[in-house]
Amino acid sequence: MLRGLALVLLAVVASADGETWTGKVVGIQDGDTITIMLAGKQAHVRLDGIDCPELGQPFGHKARERTAELAFGRTVTVRAEKSRDRFGRVLAQVILPDGRNLNRQLVKEGYAWWYRRYAPRDRVLADGEERAREARLGLWVDEDPDPPWLWRKRRRRTD
Repeated sequence: MLRGLALVLLAVVASADGETWTGKVVGIQDGDTITIMLAGKQAHVRLDGIDCPELGQPFGHKARERTAELAFGRTVTVRAEKSRDRFGRVLAQVILPDGRNLNRQLVKEGYAWWYRRYAPRDRVLADGEERAREARLGLWVDEDPDPPWLWRKRRRRTD
């Protein structure tokens, strides 16, 4: 019975597309990538629709710290939006134990951009980013913060 349940849970992690599951957050790679333990296996989850500063950018470490404060060690609900990204990570909305959406919370607090390219119709993320900009929260204290997708592109050209 337990073996069968474990296989079902692993299948959820493997397919992920449109699935909802819960697991404990056991790792924070950066602001928008976390590791969740499910049935004894780790699932790498990329927070869908947002992009946090990279660790080498201003606010990169602060975004990672805030993600850890909100999620590390907690049991969260994962709503897989799409299957996986090009790195094999599950793309998902992550719901915290108190019901807040982690993806949206990070944007609202100014620790992430609304990633228009991958969530062009998400008005909640759009509004959250606009309010954070207006209030000059988090990364928006800078006059013109460097979006991580442009920062990564420039780094690839120089490497």
